[in-house]
Amino acid sequence: MASWPDPNGALTNTRVAPGATISSANVSKLEPAWVFKLTGPAAAGVDGAGSLAANPIVQGGVVYVQDLDANVYALSLSTGQLEWEYECNTPEKSGPGPNGVAVAAGTVYGQTPTTAFALNATTGKQIWSDGHVLAKGQGTFGIQPQVADGRVYLASQYGIGPGGGILIALNASTGAVLWTFNTVTGEDAGVKSLGAGSGGAWETPLVGSDGSVTFGIGNPYQSLGSAINHPAAQLYTNSDVNLNATTGKLRWYYQAVPNDFKDWDLQTSPISAVVGGVRVVIGSGKMGIVYEMNAATGKLIWKTPVGQHNGTDNDSLKLLEHRLTIKLPYTIDPGALGGVLTDLALADGTVYVATLNLPLTYTSLSQASPAKVAGAPSGEVEALSLATGKVTWATRLKQLPLGAATVSNDLLFTTTENGSLIALSRRTGAIVYQRELPTTTNAPIAIAGDNVIVPTGGVAGKLGARSLSPQVDAYRLSAHH
Repeated sequence: MASWPDPNGALTNTRVAPGATISSANVSKLEPAWVFKLTGPAAAGVDGAGSLAANPIVQGGVVYVQDLDANVYALSLSTGQLEWEYECNTPEKSGPGPNGVAVAAGTVYGQTPTTAFALNATTGKQIWSDGHVLAKGQGTFGIQPQVADGRVYLASQYGIGPGGGILIALNASTGAVLWTFNTVTGEDAGVKSLGAGSGGAWETPLVGSDGSVTFGIGNPYQSLGSAINHPAAQLYTNSDVNLNATTGKLRWYYQAVPNDFKDWDLQTSPISAVVGGVRVVIGSGKMGIVYEMNAATGKLIWKTPVGQHNGTDNDSLKLLEHRLTIKLPYTIDPGALGGVLTDLALADGTVYVATLNLPLTYTSLSQASPAKVAGAPSGEVEALSLATGKVTWATRLKQLPLGAATVSNDLLFTTTENGSLIALSRRTGAIVYQRELPTTTNAPIAIAGDNVIVPTGGVAGKLGARSLSPQVDAYRLSAHH
């Protein structure tokens, strides 16, 4: 049966659609199949990010979606009709999201900002709910979880003060906490003075076949002034952290940006792969660099910049080593909303990555993230050799690609913020299919069989004359419609 069983298609996070039938030979036949519109408080959206930001899950002929108010919906894959709804109506203000659910063994796992819960996948009835997972100061949930080997893996998005955000494993049957891991060691004076948060994780972790789990960790959320006056590596921010999946003990870490002040999370879901018989992990984030690490040791094998860069990549490290003086105004590219914002894909020895080009300028030393736009936004999709990191092709886009990179046979799909579903040739990077969506989008897609599931209505604001009603849209090959 057609499926997209895990947040990134599989536990390896490769974002390859299992059993998909859509290819360059038939993609032109994709036609609208159904629409499901959100109603109630969730339809208003959250903090300018819209209403939907998570990857749909498709199992057993059902599409499972969670909105940014933490409500969960089960929809018929064939018709889009609502089968059940689990109401929470609790928006997460600090992120928000992406939220989302995982589904395993007939159970749906999700979270509100402060609780984790499990639901019967057939009825939507609550099996357990735990509101005591996060202690005061440990932040809030917003991650789309992963489930494997009887454990639910979650993380808070940030934490205030010592310890930062936390990584968590729960017992899948009961919700009991099995272990936690703090993503910040020691106390960061810069974070305390801002009253903001640090570390934590935003995207679904990688569950390895070697008994490990790897999370991509967020930034320390410190100001430029703090990075200058109180430089510190601030482990384990901006890192891929590999833990023993059973105990939560640290196995290794790779820190991409020490002393980060640019809001450059290493947040994307790590990907598992094998190169020449050696297992590797692929990571990336808002610094706009893709990293390949040895899966057993964390040792860097290669790193490749993608998208636009203006020569400021190493400034955080230079401040840490007292080798740089920064004067205002100060422009960074990638900006805090640029680089690799969404998850990568991997297939047949090639890594596919969508990048956002949006330079931003600091006008104050007290800013934790620059806000002044310093150039027109654009996007890019690139293909990299898994073995060497070399870019094999790059395709420029006029809009920001926010739909993650998703593989279906010889095609690579993504969506753009202005509301387009596009497919590129995996061989050349040429755009071979494009469809205007009902509205904007701010969420990754799922491909199951001959279906493309697209959460839309994702970004607040008026887009021409089109409706901004948040909805889930399904497209299906017309031959099977």
